[in-house]
Amino acid sequence: MLTKTQAIVLHSLKYGESRLIVDLFTRSQGHLSFIVNIPRTSNSKVKKQFFQPLSLLDIEVDIRPKVQLQKFSDVRLLQPFSSIPFEPFKLSISLFISEFLYYALRSEQQNEHLFDYVVNSIQWLDAQEDRFANFHLVFLMRLIRFLGFYPNLDDYVSGDYFDLRESVFCKMPPVHRDFLEPQEAEKVQLLMRMDYPTMHLFRMSHHERNRFLEVALKYYRLHLPDFPEMKSVVVLQELFA
Repeated sequence: MLTKTQAIVLHSLKYGESRLIVDLFTRSQGHLSFIVNIPRTSNSKVKKQFFQPLSLLDIEVDIRPKVQLQKFSDVRLLQPFSSIPFEPFKLSISLFISEFLYYALRSEQQNEHLFDYVVNSIQWLDAQEDRFANFHLVFLMRLIRFLGFYPNLDDYVSGDYFDLRESVFCKMPPVHRDFLEPQEAEKVQLLMRMDYPTMHLFRMSHHERNRFLEVALKYYRLHLPDFPEMKSVVVLQELFA
């Protein structure tokens, strides 16, 4: 079935001398993996630079349901980045986001609203000149809405605990250890209400930002099967000191 769609690059791996295995999240088909031949000539239509993390692509593919690695009929950049690859802070954030999505969306099928959210977020980061230190936290929190375990914030009352396993605020601490004390639960419910234009108003220390990242990743690990420890977290935790 010949399909034209937009796609986000999540991961690429060198395979042999002139090929890549590339994982994409596509707007019409969800997660797909591809085998890509990279010609050595500089005037080739297909370039290795297309497959950098979070690159936005227009692709055409003849999808074969029983084939593990698809092949492109055509591929081109949807929108070149103006700043992400050239600014160290943004590049580190993008590497973290792409690694995170690679694991979080491994089994994700078609979800156009989720795709649009990710694309709009990437474009916002690329265009933003400053005030993006909390971007990765807001991105993770708001992404939960599309994956089915977003808590009901209307149930929150000051002094509540937050049960990370059940995704609920509660009056008493649960019997297990995966919960937040009231002081952190209050800050997390505020963080969940933030968006990109207003997130700079939420002041956080370097320690608090890293703590909330730790909590967010733990939350995802509790709700997504086989979600691993991430390599890019260490670099991200050094930013915005």
